[in-house]
Amino acid sequence: MFNKILLATDGSEHSSRAINQAIKMVSPYKDQVKIDLIYAVDGDTSKSDVLKYGDSHTATIKRKEKFMETIQEIESKGVKSDIILLHGDPAEEIIEYANNHEYDCVVIGSRGRNKFQTLILGSVSHKLVKYIQSPVIVVK
Repeated sequence: MFNKILLATDGSEHSSRAINQAIKMVSPYKDQVKIDLIYAVDGDTSKSDVLKYGDSHTATIKRKEKFMETIQEIESKGVKSDIILLHGDPAEEIIEYANNHEYDCVVIGSRGRNKFQTLILGSVSHKLVKYIQSPVIVVK
């Protein structure tokens, strides 16, 4: 049984599938589980958000608001939840955070790229599977 899950998200449809799967995984044990959502903001997105919202403090608030509905959905199922925001390369930040905290499992959605796209572009989920020291579940 997984008691402490790190759920990597970016707000995409792929992340939604991962969120739904994580909730299904823990539903029999919901009162014993905590799911932490983690969102890593890359430099370009961070700059864009600051320009859009006027300052970094407001941008951070807007990012948290983006995931409040997900937090509420998870908590409505009886599971404790929190959001963690990081800045930097998503794969690197999530790997470092996961390896420095004690998680039973990390869950991430897959974008479904083909082999060529993954080879050329890389893949956050692939990097997480390779470098995180706890089990990683990739949801298609």
